[in-house]
Amino acid sequence: MLRSRWMRPGLIAIALLLAGASQHAAIAQERRAIPPKDKDNPLTELISGYYFTPLRMRALQDDDFDNPGYNSAVPQGEKLWNQKEGGAQKSCASCHGSPAESMREVGASYPKYQEGVSAVITLEQRVNICRGREMRAAAWPLESEAMVSMLAFIKLQSRGVPVNVTVTGPAQATFERGKALYNGRMGQLGMSCAHCHNDHYGDNLRDETLSQGHSNGFPVYQVRAQKMISLHERFRACFREMRALPFEPGSPELVDLELYLAWRGNGLPIETPAVRR
Repeated sequence: MLRSRWMRPGLIAIALLLAGASQHAAIAQERRAIPPKDKDNPLTELISGYYFTPLRMRALQDDDFDNPGYNSAVPQGEKLWNQKEGGAQKSCASCHGSPAESMREVGASYPKYQEGVSAVITLEQRVNICRGREMRAAAWPLESEAMVSMLAFIKLQSRGVPVNVTVTGPAQATFERGKALYNGRMGQLGMSCAHCHNDHYGDNLRDETLSQGHSNGFPVYQVRAQKMISLHERFRACFREMRALPFEPGSPELVDLELYLAWRGNGLPIETPAVRR
């Protein structure tokens, strides 16, 4: 009898934990959508890629202790943020101070038009401009571990901030080219990005559920590759799947496409570092 009384609170606690886990799973299963910010958006609802992944992957993304992208890339990015380099012996922190303050909105606003280079650039390209101009340090390859880690760290500061890119004014030509590329047929299969991510999201392609193809989680930890990947690396993989010739990382075509994709997801919160298949 004493043993039974002693065990009862433990059983109650376990039951409560299981109930809480079940409730969390039920909430995670609910596909949450927001209306697009722009009436010209081809999507009638915006759904993050998070909701097209299995629950086990969502659980990894939700817990920074378990998130493999957070644990691998973010500490490295923070180290690089504070590391003095180049002829000027400066770090990112030398100019920008606390990233939680100076970078809070940055990850949600790129790609954007930069007066200094008279072009729309990505956040990776902006990092390399700063490295060359302010630090007098060598540029990082755009898909290098250092660059992906730095991007993960910077965009983490914007986590939860809605994507908000500008596609009017001097950015409009870039946007229009990106839109044409996204909707244009390409490769031996004669497919477009829109075929999968506008017309067939939610359908299964082999063992994978097609998402709307948003960029708000990039760079992401890709489970099948077991590493962090950049958005341009994912673009290139998609081109290969369509049997089309991939563009080079940082090419004008991929910058155009990145701007259009960001606009298409305007309003979705930044999730970096996300976990995807």
